[in-house]
Amino acid sequence: MSARQPLKQRIVFAFVLMTLLTSGAFSFGIVEIVHHVEERLVSKGMRSDLEIAVDALGTGRAVQLDKSEKLYTTAAKQLYPPAEFLSLKPGFSEVVAGEQAYYAFKLLRDDHTYVLTQDQREFEAREQLIYQAVLACFLVSLLIAWGLGALLANRVLQPVAQLANDVRSGARYRGSELLAKNYADDEVGRLAEAFDKTFAQLRRSLDREKLFTSDVSHELRTPLMVIGTSCELLSHSTGLTDKQMQQVARIRRASDEMLELVETLLLLAREKGSMTDSVSLVPLEDAAIEQDKFWGPQFAARGIDYRCTLEEADDNRYQAIFLRTVMSNLLRNALHYTEKGRVELQLFNGGFRVEDTGPGIAPEQQSRLFEPFQRGDHARGEGLGLGLSLVKRICEYQGWSVSVRQLQPQGCVFCVDLKAD
Repeated sequence: MSARQPLKQRIVFAFVLMTLLTSGAFSFGIVEIVHHVEERLVSKGMRSDLEIAVDALGTGRAVQLDKSEKLYTTAAKQLYPPAEFLSLKPGFSEVVAGEQAYYAFKLLRDDHTYVLTQDQREFEAREQLIYQAVLACFLVSLLIAWGLGALLANRVLQPVAQLANDVRSGARYRGSELLAKNYADDEVGRLAEAFDKTFAQLRRSLDREKLFTSDVSHELRTPLMVIGTSCELLSHSTGLTDKQMQQVARIRRASDEMLELVETLLLLAREKGSMTDSVSLVPLEDAAIEQDKFWGPQFAARGIDYRCTLEEADDNRYQAIFLRTVMSNLLRNALHYTEKGRVELQLFNGGFRVEDTGPGIAPEQQSRLFEPFQRGDHARGEGLGLGLSLVKRICEYQGWSVSVRQLQPQGCVFCVDLKAD
């Protein structure tokens, strides 16, 4: 039986298999013992009857035999044995002649051969009854083993099944109630205690991570807003040169990106069910237009042909900050990896694609592409390799999906499905 079968089925199977082997061995032993004992008893009885008959023939007395027995001897022509009886070895034998079966006992005395035969039908009938009874008991024992195994499996596995349901549902360990107090002090109870300790450690780790993310993100908002306000004031100053204005615009752009990232991390730090109705929702096309205005000039500055195309309209609305962050990170990734050629943002009903003509991604790298701190071999610009990891995290949080595939002769395409659920 496969090791992936439910534990209950394996327990029942073990019971039935054990009974099959044990009952089978006993049944086989009973059949062999019955056959051996019957053969010994029949042999002993026939020997005794044959010796009495031979003594009677020697003294001229009448021979008295059972109605199922018949005497043959070479000492009397009218009782001369058939050829198949003459070829028997001395002692007890079983003879099959056509459709008839006989027990035969051969005795050699005074240069004559004596053979006593007995019809087997009576003994065969008894044997069949015994065999049928043994077979019935064997089948009943298997049925009892199956029922007993199922009953014991239910009783033994009931705490295990309850623990599995509790862990799977998460109803208990989400709150303050402990699993272990609902179970006896046995192996299952100790397993529940281990789960409680593990869940407590995980809960503390998650709480620390959420608290850290929330605190850091909250503390960063104030200086970022100060930087943004300062850049806004500087941009309206009259004493700055064109180069200085470009630097101020660059600082303002970086500040806006960082502020948006902070907002994204703050949202990810919350429980999904705690989202309020005030969260901003935007159509897919509006988010793409916004990214087009932001990233278009940067692609143009590097001589990359950038286009945003609409394949099919999408009437749905999506959470603005998450959609902008995912789209922006994928476009930034395309900018870092594409030295020349084109980058295209393709919108379709229920998602979008970012296609580029960069060097592509080797198949062995695609499996770890969305892990933190992973950057491709041909990356340009600054970065720690956290952008795609953040994209993956947002998609999992929102129930979206993101995938990547290679393009021929070069390049790759990232596809985000916003209706993955």
